[in-house]
Amino acid sequence: MVIKQYDVFIVILDPTVGAEIRKTRPCVVISPDEMNRALQTVQIAPMTTNTQPYPWRIATTFQGKKGMVALDQIRTVDRKRLAKKAGRLGQSTIGRVKQVIREMLVA
Repeated sequence: MVIKQYDVFIVILDPTVGAEIRKTRPCVVISPDEMNRALQTVQIAPMTTNTQPYPWRIATTFQGKKGMVALDQIRTVDRKRLAKKAGRLGQSTIGRVKQVIREMLVA
């Protein structure tokens, strides 16, 4: 399976612990293509329809549903958790994701 940065996959997140986002849900691949080709793991950010307006959550509409990319829930998962490709983020959302990741992780 070809996995590219900013693709959206349906990901099986359970089992989880504590306040981690759970269930099978769409997630954005945020790991770069070089890592996606070389490793058996992928870095993802879950998507949620909970629209709490936190600065680390990016508003988006995906497949007709309004929701958020939860950058506060970034995690690394095995490729086996990726059930199927669901689409790709739009360019404006990709730009916002990049900006917020820089603000969060590059001080």
